[in-house]
Amino acid sequence: MIRLFAALPAPDEIAQGLARRQQGLPRARWSPPERLHITLSFYGEISETVAADLDDALAAIDLPAFDIALQGVGAFGEGPDVRAIWAGVEENAALTRLAARCEAAGKRLGLRMEPRTYRPHMTLAYLRRSPADRVAAWIQDHNLLKSPPWRADHFALYSSWKGPDGSQYDVERVYRLGRDSR
Repeated sequence: MIRLFAALPAPDEIAQGLARRQQGLPRARWSPPERLHITLSFYGEISETVAADLDDALAAIDLPAFDIALQGVGAFGEGPDVRAIWAGVEENAALTRLAARCEAAGKRLGLRMEPRTYRPHMTLAYLRRSPADRVAAWIQDHNLLKSPPWRADHFALYSSWKGPDGSQYDVERVYRLGRDSR
């Protein structure tokens, strides 16, 4: 069994810009720059055989490359129950289309997909009972975040597992977007 998800990795220059903001919150476990990504679809624990079929299905996705940018910050949870802070993504129809295709690939294989509405974001930190007033202040200080746009010309299939420093990820396969980049 392998735990998999599809995601857009953050380019180095975007990840380094976000890393400079990752401070000032007690009990925050900040995501290292190399782990920053926008999840497209989470598949969960699946067998190696199904993983091979998923790889084939994702490789068949034929969509053009597109530009994307981050905008704003927010949190999952409220008050003392805030569990994560994130950077938002500008509304982007091409990203939504790619996420829908990744989800459809999993559904065609009979995978149980998450029922919640797709909300693209980059998780910046996981929080463990960080003071609510400090979280609110951090969000207010960074709410005007706007990254430069970057060209999303590929996405990846990641495996993940829990490690002593939080979730660890490995890129299993990279899929190019746009016929000119295949």
